[in-house]
Amino acid sequence: MKEQDLSIISEWVLLRKKSSGFLGLLGLSSLLLLVLGLTVYYLFTRGVGVFGINIPVVWGFDITNFVWWIGIGHAGTFISAFLLLMRQNWRSSINRFAEAMTLFAVTCAGLFPVLHLGRPQYLYWLLPYPDTMGTWPQWRSPLVWDVFAVTTYFLVSLLFWYVGLIPDLAVLRDQTTSRLKQFLYGIFALGWRGSVRHWEHYQVVYLLLAGLATALVVSVHSVVSLDFTASIVPGWHSTIFPPYFVAGAIFSGFAMVLTIAVPLRTYFGFKHLITEAHLDKAAKLILVTGLIVAYSYVMEGFTAWYSNSSFEKFTWVNRALGPYAPLFWLLLVCNVALPQFFWSAKCRKNGAILLSVSLGIQLGMWAERFVIIVTSLHRNVMPSRWGMYYPTVWDWGALLGSIGLFGFAFLLFLAFIPAISISEMRKLLSEEKSDANTNK
Repeated sequence: MKEQDLSIISEWVLLRKKSSGFLGLLGLSSLLLLVLGLTVYYLFTRGVGVFGINIPVVWGFDITNFVWWIGIGHAGTFISAFLLLMRQNWRSSINRFAEAMTLFAVTCAGLFPVLHLGRPQYLYWLLPYPDTMGTWPQWRSPLVWDVFAVTTYFLVSLLFWYVGLIPDLAVLRDQTTSRLKQFLYGIFALGWRGSVRHWEHYQVVYLLLAGLATALVVSVHSVVSLDFTASIVPGWHSTIFPPYFVAGAIFSGFAMVLTIAVPLRTYFGFKHLITEAHLDKAAKLILVTGLIVAYSYVMEGFTAWYSNSSFEKFTWVNRALGPYAPLFWLLLVCNVALPQFFWSAKCRKNGAILLSVSLGIQLGMWAERFVIIVTSLHRNVMPSRWGMYYPTVWDWGALLGSIGLFGFAFLLFLAFIPAISISEMRKLLSEEKSDANTNK
């Protein structure tokens, strides 16, 4: 890595004209975002009946998408916070866009419980607002816990991302020739001048937020899993869900990091900053968490058998052999079989394979959430209450629209903010020069 490699980061934001491919992706994301707006408008004017949910399947795409997006948002904070505390320098090349990924994924996730409410104008009922009638939220409901867990996670992740961004905003402020950009970057840089006093306060705040964010990585998705575990529905009532969900979240989150890192490395000229070593380490973490997820699948079946509950056994068998069986086998192929390619060092450094496997994992993790939610509801204890769930065009519109929202926000991030931390990469460069001089 050389000093001119670092200049590419700021040049992409300040000087370079955006390629036709970038503009094409921005246009596609805008189109999907328009689909989301149309879906939300139609939903709010007609009600949740436009979705495929009904008795007995009252949770469908909305909650599936919610859990899926929350899972994707976990790896960014894990990379930045936990690996920072572990003093892993390789995080510096991917932590900035991974943190942004977290913010946008959590934003997409927070959208779906609101859409699912049916009466979104009463969302504030979930909050402990002053009420003369004394009707407070039901604190025994995990859905109320979700509000506080996800909101806390988003705010801490936002602060952590913004604090790490301050030195780079000052760099953009000093390098740009546009008066408007100087003004805007100057405001958000908070008067940063790079003094010793500034760096001292920066390090203290950054480490404190890292410690807080690391704990939230485990707690937030554990709380999300309690939406299911706290119920008595067969297939959900299991203590394995909290660690199972956390492992799956980090698994899908790292897959999304690779999904973003490979195009950045290939098309943005960041090959000297996001190296094959970074891709190799991320792929190894996917392999490890993938093995944990595979173990969880085995234990889920074992728990159903060992419980000696005919309802639990039927639910598990229904997932594998029932009407939604193709999705069950799809998730096994995507989440168990595909990561095994990463035992090979060549596959861990091949961009096409990394991207293909990562996209497959995203598909598999979405299918996993769908299978957990729908197959536990559509054939419950009483056969008289059995029914099928068929998503409507508005279900698909909300899912594709959320992907458009994520893509649109992320592309705007790439256009106006450094995708890789300039200050941290400069620190690594100085350490490399120091080590080279010492060896001489």
